[in-house]
Amino acid sequence: MGSAYTTIAADILARYARARGAKAVLVTGTDEHGEKIAAAAAAAGVTPRQHVDTVSASFRALWDQLDVKPDAFVRTTDGKHAALVAEILARVDAAGDIYQADYEGWYCVGCEEYKDEGDLVGDDKRCPLHDAPAVQRSEVNWFFRLSKYQADVQALLEHDDSDAASPTFLAPASRRNEVLTWARGGLRDFSISRAAVAWGIPLPRDPDQTVYVWFDALLGYASALLADGETAADLPAKGWPPALHVVGKDILRFHAAYWPGMLLSAGLPLPGRVFAHGFLTKDGRKMGKSLGNVVDPSALAAAYGADAVRFFLARDVPFGGDGDFSEARFVDGVNAALANTLGNLVTRSASLVHKGFGGALPVGAGGVGGDAGDPGSLRAAAARGVADAGAAYDSLRLHDAAAAAVAVAAAGNAALDAAAPWAGLKEGSDPAAVAAAGAALVAALEAARVAAVLLAPVTPAFSNAVMVALGQREGGGEPAWDTAAWGGLAAGTPLPPPRPLLARLEVAGSAPPPPPKVKAPKAKKAKTAAPAGEP
Repeated sequence: MGSAYTTIAADILARYARARGAKAVLVTGTDEHGEKIAAAAAAAGVTPRQHVDTVSASFRALWDQLDVKPDAFVRTTDGKHAALVAEILARVDAAGDIYQADYEGWYCVGCEEYKDEGDLVGDDKRCPLHDAPAVQRSEVNWFFRLSKYQADVQALLEHDDSDAASPTFLAPASRRNEVLTWARGGLRDFSISRAAVAWGIPLPRDPDQTVYVWFDALLGYASALLADGETAADLPAKGWPPALHVVGKDILRFHAAYWPGMLLSAGLPLPGRVFAHGFLTKDGRKMGKSLGNVVDPSALAAAYGADAVRFFLARDVPFGGDGDFSEARFVDGVNAALANTLGNLVTRSASLVHKGFGGALPVGAGGVGGDAGDPGSLRAAAARGVADAGAAYDSLRLHDAAAAAVAVAAAGNAALDAAAPWAGLKEGSDPAAVAAAGAALVAALEAARVAAVLLAPVTPAFSNAVMVALGQREGGGEPAWDTAAWGGLAAGTPLPPPRPLLARLEVAGSAPPPPPKVKAPKAKKAKTAAPAGEP
C-alpha cells in the first residue's frame, strides 16, 4: 500500500504536468537486489531471480489496475542498470571517493542498513521500523566518502524558498528539518559493498563483494531513462535531472543525503526536489502482517475501482503527512464527493435537458453562470476553483487540489438548487421561465465540466466519463488544463441518455441498504412529477 500511495501520487503529478503542456516522464520500477530479497526467495523455495520476476510482474499488474501509466519501468536486474552502476562507480572511484576499511556495527536486514545504536530500541537492539533485532556484524567493505560532501549537502538542505527561482530541495518542512538536524551532526562515510551478500551486482574492483543495495537502487532513477548501450553521458538528452523524487519518509536519508553526495561525486546534476510523504495507518493502528490489518491495494481496486482508490489517497491523506485508512471513511468520502456531488450534478442536470430540451444544450456556457466579477456567481466560483486547484497541484498539495475541484461541483449543485429549473419546465411554463431553466442547467453542467478537468489527474477514468456524459468526446485522452476556462459547452451539443456515472459504493461484504420507499404520484400529477434524482 505504501508503494501504491507513492506511485499514484507521482502519476497524478505527471498527468497534471502534461495537462499544463510540459513533457513529463514518470519513472518507477523494482529494486531487486540485496540480502532481504535473497532471504525472501529462500523462504519461498525459489531462486532469487524467480522471486524478483514474480514480484516485478505483480507490481506492473498493480499499476495497470490502479491506472498508473509509467513512462519507464526499471528493474535493477536489467543489464543496462548494471552497466550504469559500474560506470558511476568508476567515476566515483576516479574522484578519490572510494576506499577500503573494516566495519563493525548493528545491521537491520529489513532496512538493508547499518544503524546507529541510538536509532535502535530495547536491550535486544530492535529496529523500530521493522520491529526486529538488528544483527551485529563485522566485515571488510568498500566505503564512499560522503563526509567529503558535508558542506555541499548541508547547504542544499539549508536552502529555503526565499529564492523563488530555486525552491527548497527537501519538503515538507518537517522532514527537511529532521534530515537537516541529522546532517548537521556530521555526514559519515558509508559502506557501498557487502562481503556476505551474493545476490547483487559484483563490485568491479572486488568481485568477491556485491554493490550495496542502496548505492545500486538509487541509480535506477537514471538507468530507467537509458536504452541498452547508452551511458551517463546520454542522460541529459533523456531528461536528467528529474524535477521531483516522491519517496516515503522512512527512506528519506538515502534520497536527501546519500543520493546528492553520490551524484556530486559522479559529476551528475542533482534532482530539483525530493518530497517525502508520510505513513498510512489502518483504523488508527500501524499496518502489519502480524496484526492482520494490511490493506491490499489490488483487492481495494478490484472491489471499488481505481479512481476511488486514487481519489481517497489524494483527497483524504494530506500529502506530506501521515494518514489513516478506514474502509467506511473511504466509502463515505468517495460517495460524497464523486457519486453524490459531481456525478449527481451531471445526471440530474442532463435528465432535465432531455426532458425540457430534447437532449441538446439550449444555450452555450459562455453566456450563463452569472458575471465573472460577481464573487457570488457560479462562474466566479469555478474561476476560484481553477486557481486554487492549480496552485495546490503546483505546491504538491494534492488533497487541496482535489478538494478545490469538488468545491466547483458543490457550487454547481447549490446554484442548481437555488434556480430550481425543474419548476420552469413544468407544463404551461412561459418562455422566459423555460429559458431561465435552460441557462441554469447549462451553467450547472459547465461547472461539472470544469470540475472534471481539475480532477482528471486524480480520477482520469471518472473525469472522462463526465466528459462523455456532457457530449464532449467519444472517450479517451485527457483534457488540457486551459480547457478548464469557463465557456466550454456549446449550444446545441447533444447529450447521451443520462446514467449514473459512479455507482454508490458499499463497504465490501456489507448488505446494500434497502431501496427508499417512494409513494406513487397521483395520476393527475404524473405530468409534473420531478424526474428521477430531483427533489
